Amino acid sequence: MKSVYTVIIIDDELLALKRLKRLMEKHVESFEILAEAYNGEEGLKLIEQHKPDLIFLDIEMPGMNGFEMLNKLEYLPKIIFTTAFDEYAIKAFEENSIDYLLKPIELERLDKAVEKLKRLSGVETEALPLQLNKLIAELKVKKVVKSIPVKIGDKILLIKPEQISYLEAKDKYVFIVTDENKEYLTDFTLTSLEEKLSLPFLRVHRAFMINCDKIKEIHKGFNGSFSLIMKDSNKTKIQTGRSYNDNVKGIFEL
Repeated sequence: MKSVYTVIIIDDELLALKRLKRLMEKHVESFEILAEAYNGEEGLKLIEQHKPDLIFLDIEMPGMNGFEMLNKLEYLPKIIFTTAFDEYAIKAFEENSIDYLLKPIELERLDKAVEKLKRLSGVETEALPLQLNKLIAELKVKKVVKSIPVKIGDKILLIKPEQISYLEAKDKYVFIVTDENKEYLTDFTLTSLEEKLSLPFLRVHRAFMINCDKIKEIHKGFNGSFSLIMKDSNKTKIQTGRSYNDNVKGIFEL
């Protein structure tokens, strides 16, 4: 049984990070803190450099969240998540050997995490990626977006997803296009909107994401591509991108 775990803490919230370090001082016999990082990019570098036994990892971080960081790792240590996820997500954590600490972290809960860590010290590290993949799949449930805010002068207009025919990136800007072919400039990138919007929204091109419920016709093109005719008043024709053709095939079983 391992007595002292080398640790890296990754959390963009400085106060939360300091609180965790203070609580970990109660377990100096169990933890040796090697480094701390304030974002996913720093975390990646430090993990590959130090190869710690264990990381305490925040999930919601700007730029690169905890899951995205883990997917880029070549070396995978044991993981204790620090999170503010809801009860559904917590249930997913409890069904895996990977532990979690719900913010704000309490000493009693950290004590239990240490006990669990010791109990699981014999678990083969090769099994952890499988458990982690299951956990990521369960937690990557997209939040239901009820509206997307767009600025019009001094006003903020809320566009409901069901009003949207498609979204288009033009140069550095992204436009929301409605059934009536009204265009609204949004501050979001197409990638961030792709993360926010689940089906029936689907990325079909580097510059386009569509509402699948607003497709009128699908025509097969060259090299496995498709031409999508939308139901908007202009009957907009959108050509799928090569790397996105499989998305369309999978959704519509073509």
